[in-house]
Formats: sequence, C-alpha cells, structure tokens
Amino acid sequence: MSLAKFTFIDLFAGIGGFRIALERLGGQCLGYSEIDAEAIAVYQKNFIAPVSGSERNLGDVQTIGKLPKSVDVIVGGVPCQPWSIAGKIKGFEDDRGKLWFDVIRVIELNQPKAFIFENVKGLMEPRHRQSLESIVSELSQLGYYVTFQVLNSYDFGLPQDRDRIFIVGIQNRIQTYSEFRFPEPLAEKPRLYDCIEGVERRVIKKQKFPPEQLFGDRIPASRGRFQKIYELNDFFLFSDVRDGHTTIHSWDLVETSEREKEICVTLLRNRRKKKYGPKDGNPLSFEHLQQLIPGLELEELEKLVDKKILRQVQPNKYEFVNSKISAGINGIAKIILPHADAIGTLTATGMRDYIATCSLECQNPKAYKQEFIETIYKPGKFKPISARDYARLQGFPDDFQMARREAIARKQFGNAVSVPVVYHLGRSLLAVLLTFGMISPVLSRDTAQI
Repeated sequence: MSLAKFTFIDLFAGIGGFRIALERLGGQCLGYSEIDAEAIAVYQKNFIAPVSGSERNLGDVQTIGKLPKSVDVIVGGVPCQPWSIAGKIKGFEDDRGKLWFDVIRVIELNQPKAFIFENVKGLMEPRHRQSLESIVSELSQLGYYVTFQVLNSYDFGLPQDRDRIFIVGIQNRIQTYSEFRFPEPLAEKPRLYDCIEGVERRVIKKQKFPPEQLFGDRIPASRGRFQKIYELNDFFLFSDVRDGHTTIHSWDLVETSEREKEICVTLLRNRRKKKYGPKDGNPLSFEHLQQLIPGLELEELEKLVDKKILRQVQPNKYEFVNSKISAGINGIAKIILPHADAIGTLTATGMRDYIATCSLECQNPKAYKQEFIETIYKPGKFKPISARDYARLQGFPDDFQMARREAIARKQFGNAVSVPVVYHLGRSLLAVLLTFGMISPVLSRDTAQI
C-alpha cells in the first residue's frame, strides 16, 4: 500500500531488501550503494531496467559526497560483522565498523528528512554500548531526533527468530519526536511450514509437562522465546557436548551398550568442570574417568574410539570426536519440525540446520527422541533449507530473481534485511513525515535519478 511519494537512497544495498519494502510504500530510489559484484548483479537484475535504466550505483559509501538532488530518506544495513558474535567483535577497530563514520558524513552532507539504519542486536550489548551511544550522539548533533529499538522478524509475520536493531532519525526542526512510534507486533502467528517448500502442514497440539519431567535436576533458569520449559522442543540438536530432552548424541545413532552410554554421559557431564582444565570443554584422562566410573577398563574406552565416538588426544586423554556444536553430527547440527513457530536467525555464513518434512505426533517425553530417530532421522525425512526457503523466511517475493548458485543466494539472503520489518517500520516513519508536511503525497514530475 503506497502511503506517499518520496525519494530514498539505498546504502549498503545488498540485494534490495530495503528497496522492496520502500517501493511498496510509494518510494522512488534515486541511487544505491553496493560494492559486492555478486550482490550488484542480483540487485540490477531485479530493479534496474536493462535498456532505459539509468539509476546510478553510487559505489563505495566512502566516496559518496554531496548528492546533486535532495533526498527524503536514506536507508541501509550497515555492515554488522564488527558487532556480531559470528565475527571477531572488533567494533570501530574493524574497517567495516569505521563505515559508520561515512554514514554520518553522508547524512551531514545531504540532510535527508529522515533515515533508517539496521544492524545486529550485538550493537546494544554492554561492550558496544559506548559505540552505539557515540553513533546516536553524532547523528543527533546533525539536527535529528534519533531513536532505536530492536525488532524481531517473527513479530512481523515471518517464522524466523531474528533480532535486529533499527536506528531511526527524523529532522528535528519540528516536534516530530512526540509522534513517531516503532511499529507494534502484528497479530499473525506464523509457523515454519508457511515458508518452507515440500513439508507437511499440520499443527501439533502440545501438552504441558512439569519441567522436572523434561529437564530432571537441570531445569534452565530461562530459555529462548520459542522454547518453553514445560513443552517438548520443536527441534532436535545433534551434539555430543550438550544435553537435553531433544539432544541427539552419536551414541544414540550407533549401536552401544548401556555401559558405553554411561561412559559417554559421564564424560559429557564432567568435561566442563574447571578441575579438569581451563577450557570450556576439556579432555579427561583414563585416571579421571576411572575415578568417576567404578571398574572402568581401558579396553572400554578403546571400543568407543573404534566406534568413532571418542578419540584419544594428548597422552592418555579422551574427548568426543564430535566436539564442535556448529559441526553437529554427520553434517547435521539441528533438525527442526515443520510446525515450529520459528527457525533461528538465518546467517550469511551458512547453517547445518535441516527441516523435517513431516511433523512428530508423539508427546511422550520418554519416547519422543527415539520416535524422532526411527520415524524421521533414519528414513531421511528431512531436507536442507533451500535458497528459496531463505528468501521466503526473509519476506522476499516469490518472483524475486536470486543468484544462480544456491550457496551465494543463501549467503545474500542471510545478509539481507527482513522485508516486512522494514515495510512496517517505514509506514510508521512515513506517517510522521506526512503529518508534518515533510513529504508530499504527490511526486513532482521532474524528479530524476542522481
């Protein structure tokens, strides 16, 4: 629904998530800035007319100066790696972190009526709080009312648990700050099967259990938004270094005796204890394990080595072969059931997450994991998350022309902004600009690309 006619500049344009949302609201893009060749190719294929299209790629944001045409709104997803736990978290010490200074410079030179910038939630963490406050202060001193808030993609109709900070600024020549409000969550309650191709669409009525029945004496103090302590999980985690009622271990998938399972669980529950070493997870010696497991024989550990569950490291110490959570087991980190409320945050670096193609009716905590193994895992009733799935989970339309290579397309969608979030945030911003006459509902005929 077009609210108004306005112009915008698309910084760090990627493949155009901001643009899709703003064009739906009536916006006209005057220019975009992107330096990644593969992203530019996708952006141009979707937005730039091959013959008549004269819209400029403004290139590297570090080279953008005063634009020849005034612009109403400037938007962009500023590179997030300097603030993300998926990166090295170097903040302004990272060259990509310094791009915020160029964003501030472009705003100062061009004085748009408003701006929207997106970044990872990590920018709000205590270690980066000073950087965030510096960014907000610098933008405010340019004559803007600046505010920020974390918005989650799930709240705007996407079954993805994706938190992102949005920094919004409006020229403060008039008292606009009293009117602007971030959009409220929608009433929609999406499920994963709404966006994933080739999976069963069925709602499972979930029973409630005493937390002790699901977690024993290790009841978590708090869990994620979509993980209730009184319900069975909608996913199965493949890991030998974590535990839980839906954690699949390698000894669940390989034929092992109860004694062998006992050895593995003992190592799992003690490897993080500081008395065995300074790491988050430490190998344990035969002597350590012998103290924990009465009557343990070295041959028992060697059998688990032969089954590729354990490996010997250092002289006489043992750890799990599958010791990295991100690597999972047999290339699978997680399998999510299609009736789940949401998948975790999509990333540009890729995931080893899969989607089950059918739901799991079982609501018996004792049988739940084994039923999953027998009815979903062993028959191979699960699928990787395709690039088209990524696109839908980010709110891109089905006619969007993505990169030909799946891996590149997934990376680009993982880097993108969630389209519905920008759409609803843009509506809130435009309503204020219209109310105070800062933009016109009619676009003048002589507006042209920069």
